Amino acid sequence: MSDEIIFHHYDVSPFSEKVRVVLGIKGLSWHAVEQPVIMPKPDLVCLTGGYRKIPVLQIGADIYCDSQMIIRELDRRFPDSALPDGELPGATGLGYPLGFWTDREVFQAAVAIIFGGIGDHVDESFKKDREALTGRPFDTEQMKQAVPLMTEQMRAHMGMLDAQLADGRAFLGGDRPGLADASAYFNIWFVRTVNPAGGSVFDGFTHLTAWEARVKELGHGTRTEMSADDAIAIAKAVASTTPEQADPNEPNGLKPGMAVQVMADDYGRDPIAGTLVMSSPTEIAIRRQDDRVGEVVVHFPRAGFWVLPG
Repeated sequence: MSDEIIFHHYDVSPFSEKVRVVLGIKGLSWHAVEQPVIMPKPDLVCLTGGYRKIPVLQIGADIYCDSQMIIRELDRRFPDSALPDGELPGATGLGYPLGFWTDREVFQAAVAIIFGGIGDHVDESFKKDREALTGRPFDTEQMKQAVPLMTEQMRAHMGMLDAQLADGRAFLGGDRPGLADASAYFNIWFVRTVNPAGGSVFDGFTHLTAWEARVKELGHGTRTEMSADDAIAIAKAVASTTPEQADPNEPNGLKPGMAVQVMADDYGRDPIAGTLVMSSPTEIAIRRQDDRVGEVVVHFPRAGFWVLPG
């Protein structure tokens, strides 16, 4: 099982849904490891070195953090089903910038619409956890006050997508689903799943809602459940397959063997320490040890993450 897909997630995680749609587009089989919604997450952080956000992909002793890194790796390992991202075959580059738009701008509007709408029903432990994650108050009353403005913003974003679909195309890039569809879909799914009443924000976008149904029909590939203990045992039993690789154009002189720390630039800024294995314009990978899992290599995207001296 050293080369099988192990996906650490929870079912209502929006960024996990983005990856699950990609797994459906690619028609892949995968093992689902259910992780807690809030801390503590001992069966996750032993693999990641402290990174606590969901989702995380595991293949053997290689651990991939953040949905953009996960999707890049799925395309690398399964090139026969590489995601299209436009009218030109193989034009995958623009899907990732679009993902920054949906992951940040659209997601923030979705969060306000969801939690401003259901604020009285949000558990206090969830609020405390998200305050620790973001470093700022998780104020559902303030979100409630922001709902009218965020509804306007969400409709503006959805109008852009609806316009792209207005020529009758099946998916955002044309006849085939791709990364743009997964990125654009997950916030809609998140609102409808957690606060169904908030889904009225999508009313009137006829092209969008027809497209939404088509994306939903793609499914999530073939899912089987796996325990966290079994996933950890697999990581401990095998070695990483990531070779050492130096980027000759690395701007800050990073080289394999250097001690570094990697951290997100937005929230969940827990620094992950390790020894540099490889770097590129899109990826940084570090080797680290843990008593439970042995030696693993943890991979992060470069965009949205900082690399600091260890």
